[in-house]
Amino acid sequence: MENTGHRISSYGLDNHGLGNVKTAYWNLSAPQLFTEALARDEGLLSQGGAMVTVTGLHTGRSPNDRFVVEEATTKDDIWWGKVNVSMTEAHFEGLLDKMLGHLQGRDVFVQDCYAGADDAYRLPVRVVTETAWHNLFARNMFIQPDDKELPGFKPAWTVLQAPSLEADPAHDGTTSGTFIVVNMARQMVLVGGSGYAGEIKKSIFSVMNFLLPPRDVLPMHCSANIGADGNSAIFFGLSGTGKTTLSADSSRTLIGDDEHGWGPGGVFNFEGGCYAKTINLTKETEPEIFETTRTFGSIIENVVMDPDSRELDFFDTTLTENGRVSYPIEMIPNASLTGKGDHPTNLMMLTCDAFGVLPPISQLTPDQAMYHFLSGYTAKVAGTEKGLKEPQATFSTCFGAPFMPRHPTVYAKLLGDKMAKHGAKCWLVNTGWSGGGYGVGERMKISHTRAMVNAALDGRLAQGSFTEDPNFGVLVPDACPDVPDEVLNPRNTWKDKDAYDKQAKALRKLFEDNFQQFESAVDDKVKAAAIKAAA
Repeated sequence: MENTGHRISSYGLDNHGLGNVKTAYWNLSAPQLFTEALARDEGLLSQGGAMVTVTGLHTGRSPNDRFVVEEATTKDDIWWGKVNVSMTEAHFEGLLDKMLGHLQGRDVFVQDCYAGADDAYRLPVRVVTETAWHNLFARNMFIQPDDKELPGFKPAWTVLQAPSLEADPAHDGTTSGTFIVVNMARQMVLVGGSGYAGEIKKSIFSVMNFLLPPRDVLPMHCSANIGADGNSAIFFGLSGTGKTTLSADSSRTLIGDDEHGWGPGGVFNFEGGCYAKTINLTKETEPEIFETTRTFGSIIENVVMDPDSRELDFFDTTLTENGRVSYPIEMIPNASLTGKGDHPTNLMMLTCDAFGVLPPISQLTPDQAMYHFLSGYTAKVAGTEKGLKEPQATFSTCFGAPFMPRHPTVYAKLLGDKMAKHGAKCWLVNTGWSGGGYGVGERMKISHTRAMVNAALDGRLAQGSFTEDPNFGVLVPDACPDVPDEVLNPRNTWKDKDAYDKQAKALRKLFEDNFQQFESAVDDKVKAAAIKAAA
């Protein structure tokens, strides 16, 4: 084995069972990884200087191919079911042997890094990949140690990733040739059969979600930022609800755009970078993110590029609607240098209601906040998935069910406790449709959403009067600066009031049916909030 790189850890690859690799490239810099990736035909250089790559068959996460190893030390703490599918220890060991054998005789790229900006909860992670660009992704997305730390770096967790290695479902206990396997006891993640880079970071996110709750830290699928007054805000939301867009506000300091912890000392980022969607991206709507797509060091995934001009077309969905850009967070001009903030004073729960019946913004009681946190509602619209003709409600508990190893009520209780202790206000924000559902109404104007969010964050909204929504029990402001009053009440925006009432009743029923799975695990106050919201 040949080792190259001037920051090689004394904790060698043999500790992971990796031997006889051709060359191990240790902790290469971004320019070095760029050079290696381009030389190996792993990507192309765009007009602006970013690297453009295509991930192959998988242009997004593969949730049906994700497994957690069931073993004695953690099996009673995992929320087993559709999200956390069990794999036997024997099948894991078989896949690990395949991975180690597959990497023999090949070049590998090693990146030593951290997850967690708060030193007290920081997780040392080693990511070993068979391609240079995936290693650059890990370097972008995780937190970089100081050079002086690298010679003695000892990882607590290891990710082994090989897109060209496929499993044999009949022999390996998988559902296809793709596998993403988390082993809590072995402190190891295996990723094979998928070139989608997001699997690397989301696996470690899941690990943090398992490790932190016993330490009084709420792990959250959210973005976070800080106002000029020093007050932090967090933005929960599923993909497509505006989490990244609304938090990337030039008047506020960005802590991070996707994964955070809320601990005894406040909020902290898990990552050192951002992974933003690029569909319909323009300089006018999202200038900070747009600029990163034209910057050396960024990785553009699955976006169509003109072969001659090397210009990117963010409106072309030929490859996928899930085009992405990965970049170090310092590329955002107003990003936090520490990745930390004080306890949040406001929580934003973002939902894209394609049925057009939820208020554009409403204030939640702490019990309602726990109810909506457990529900994790948004809606997919026609055209985003094959065969989807009508809007479809989606409930992803904690606004991130695929990444939650423990039972959702563990996270909800932590949320309720921290809201009560620190007096945080919670707002439900509908970034979806108004004046009718998808195909009839129009998408909420982002200028109106920003005005409502800003009024909530600076305290003006809370000082006004509210009216209880008769369908969902939430408190709707009667007025908001820079927003027409009629926009605030969703029923007023519909021409056909009877159609609104019918659709609102149908959505209430969907909430009620979904929440049945949690009723036996929450206290009476949350049950009351649920009954009120679905009455």
